[in-house]
Amino acid sequence: MKKIKSMEESPMTVFSIVLQSLLIAYYVFSGFAKMIGAKYWVDVFNNLKLPQWFRVITGVVQLVGAAVLIIGFWYAGAIAWGGIWLGVTMLVAFLAHIRVKDSFGKTVQPVVFLALIVIVTMINADGMLNLL
Repeated sequence: MKKIKSMEESPMTVFSIVLQSLLIAYYVFSGFAKMIGAKYWVDVFNNLKLPQWFRVITGVVQLVGAAVLIIGFWYAGAIAWGGIWLGVTMLVAFLAHIRVKDSFGKTVQPVVFLALIVIVTMINADGMLNLL
């Protein structure tokens, strides 16, 4: 497996690491909050007309994605695989908000996170095949 390049090699690498770190922080926080049943997420899933067991599963999916992004600090290809995993999650979240005709303010969050995930995935896509 190919290890991640040193930070001196490229400003894009530094940008990727910062973005990766922010995404990890968000998905760890969000995943745990969903799993423990934080009121905000219970209300969101009720609004989306989704069962509460799906909230717990979504939390687990997000924590797995965050774990793969963490592995990406040592193996760059893992970042892209984690990005695909979390990107699909955000696409489903976006579609769930569209399905219930949520406001733009509620629908834009998964779109923003999807865009950030696409950026970090594209930056690190060249390492994907190294993990197969």
